[in-house]
Amino acid sequence: IKNDWIVVRNYDEFVDKVEEIGLENIDTISFDHDLGDTAMKEYFDNVSPNYKLDYDNIHEKTGYDCAKWLVGYCIQNTLPYLPECSIHSANPVGKANIESYLSNAKKHLNKL
Repeated sequence: IKNDWIVVRNYDEFVDKVEEIGLENIDTISFDHDLGDTAMKEYFDNVSPNYKLDYDNIHEKTGYDCAKWLVGYCIQNTLPYLPECSIHSANPVGKANIESYLSNAKKHLNKL
């Protein structure tokens, strides 16, 4: 599957695809934060005008949840690495949350 882009649109598709392909066969993951209607509503209602993100207003899992699952998968399977990760989200607060989480995880995973 290397050199192919596979698009997933929600958390469940993300988990299923990583488990199907195997993380060792994935070079890069590009995350979007807002993966559903309530996440997009939160972006337009609060993030865009106020630069505030309230996860209580989001009822589906986001790209942040995908990133957390990915780190847990690496820990559970004692993988001392993450694939290269980028975040292409237009949501600056969500993007920063994912970046921060992955950055901290990389420091931890390197110690496994």
